[in-house]
Amino acid sequence: IRNFMAKNNLVAPIIKWVGGKRQLLDSLIPLLPPKMSSYTYCEPFIGGGALLFFLQPKKAILNDINDELILLYNVVRDSPEKLIECLSIFKNDSDTFYKIREWDRNKLKYSTISEINKAARFIYLNKTCYNGLFRVNNAGEFNAPFGNYKNPNIVNAATIRAVSSYFKENDVKIYNLDYKELLKNIPKKSFVYLDPPYDPVSTTSNFTGYSKGGFTREDQIELRKCCDELNSRGIKFMLSNSATDFVFQQYLKYNIKTVYAKRSVNSDASKRGDVQEVVVRNYE
Repeated sequence: IRNFMAKNNLVAPIIKWVGGKRQLLDSLIPLLPPKMSSYTYCEPFIGGGALLFFLQPKKAILNDINDELILLYNVVRDSPEKLIECLSIFKNDSDTFYKIREWDRNKLKYSTISEINKAARFIYLNKTCYNGLFRVNNAGEFNAPFGNYKNPNIVNAATIRAVSSYFKENDVKIYNLDYKELLKNIPKKSFVYLDPPYDPVSTTSNFTGYSKGGFTREDQIELRKCCDELNSRGIKFMLSNSATDFVFQQYLKYNIKTVYAKRSVNSDASKRGDVQEVVVRNYE
């Protein structure tokens, strides 16, 4: 942490994200390599970006396969005031919610909507939908229902401005690629934090709906091979995943630590609470 003392505490996640790392930071920070400021920070599955925004590295490479999420980060960087203005028009009621959710049902019309409006829609649906669950169906259409929250923080202007300044004032590159493509070209002196869709703990917990197609066991094996590749290139990585036998088997040759996460996103309230996760590293 000592290398990141000049931090702006307003720089924080703009959206809620399934498996977000905000409440795991106390477990993750001590596991980072020393002298973090000497690395290019790379996060191929950026999601809500809790670790990135906590560390605020001066050099960072962000990526996600979710093109709407990446569009949002680009708009936050380039047009924060227009985004805030657009968000402040949206009302927190079910009529408005379902009207705005409908936007992507007509692909031709949706393609003509401005990037600022699309980014505002993304934040608005994330803040007002049930459980803050970004979920799409097989056609790639947002399909979480209205959440009925009393007073959601739809326009978090201070955070949007702070994140925008952080992106602009530092060497932060933002990509929308398959993570394997991204990892081929990162600098040797990179530190990679991998937070992929998790291996499901049970058949019913398989939530991978934030991009079309999901993330299968084959994808998990592919990811482990990518980690082996990073390791052979001498690039340090840290990976989060669920504490399943399958994940343990995949990463046997690495340094594995079990941590406990509080998970609030589950349709079954009895399944929320402390969940075992693993943190895998290729360094001590």
